[in-house]
Amino acid sequence: MVVSLANAVYSVLFLIIVFCNTASILLLLGAEFLSFLFLIVYVGAIAVLFLFVVMMLNVKTDGVKINYTTIFMIGFLISSVLLLQFSSAMQIDFDVYSDIGIDLTKANFPAITSWIQENSLPSNVESIGLILYTSYSLIFILCAFILLLAMVGSIVLTMNQRSGVKKQQITLQLYRNQGKVVRFLDLRKA
Repeated sequence: MVVSLANAVYSVLFLIIVFCNTASILLLLGAEFLSFLFLIVYVGAIAVLFLFVVMMLNVKTDGVKINYTTIFMIGFLISSVLLLQFSSAMQIDFDVYSDIGIDLTKANFPAITSWIQENSLPSNVESIGLILYTSYSLIFILCAFILLLAMVGSIVLTMNQRSGVKKQQITLQLYRNQGKVVRFLDLRKA
């Protein structure tokens, strides 16, 4: 849907859904930090930037004709290659590993997991945070400063100055002649 849609805004919204699905797969695999980093960086920054650029450019689409037979043929070719790879992966003979001394049928997996020992170990987020804020703190601060500069630069570039708007000039107001500010008119003489 990201590539095949004619409207660029809808394509970016579907790209955000793809990023969220990738983050959920990483979360299910046990890489919590990478999952949330993926959400923050790709969904929170890059996809929103794409959406901002697409909406700022205001791209007009004029009925692009899509040749669906070509798309179907390319999709069929890619699907058949993937199906061939999956079927060849399922037919692998695992006796090849026994020649080098690896026996997959008699692996030494522990039957009981000690949850007390697992809870005492630091998690992925704790270990990455410990390294990031101790050994690489200067690099972390420099990256934050560069991102701040990029944010301020993008705000400055998108600000537009309108012409023909009356602005207040304080210097002219301060240097006025106070004698001519108030005039007394005698209306009875007229």
